[in-house]
Amino acid sequence: MNVSLARAVILVDDYDKAYEFYHKNFFCSKIYDQTTAEGQRFLHVKFGEKDQTGIWFIKSQQQDLMGNQTGGQPTLVLYTSDCAKCYQHLQDNNVTILEPITTALNSTYFHCQDLYGNKIIVVQLSKF
Repeated sequence: MNVSLARAVILVDDYDKAYEFYHKNFFCSKIYDQTTAEGQRFLHVKFGEKDQTGIWFIKSQQQDLMGNQTGGQPTLVLYTSDCAKCYQHLQDNNVTILEPITTALNSTYFHCQDLYGNKIIVVQLSKF
């Protein structure tokens, strides 16, 4: 039996703003975007061309939960093949950087946040 991760859930107040942020900064693309007759929208995005793992944006009326779904812990860990280039790209787009680039034993990484305050760790593995 195989098991794999499909989506992580991010609570949002505006689907289009959320998609724009992740598309502009992390180059994600839409996998699925459908609105039901009742007005409920399902927006799923992926990272990279081959991988189907990604984010499912869910609109929430609970403002206090947006950006705090994980109690202050990181919400996402994203891998990159070029940490310095990604860091500069996010800085150029005025994304909030929480911790600068750090090099550890087998990785280089930094911490940033999305437009809702969700913490994201961007990692370049030495073997990437």
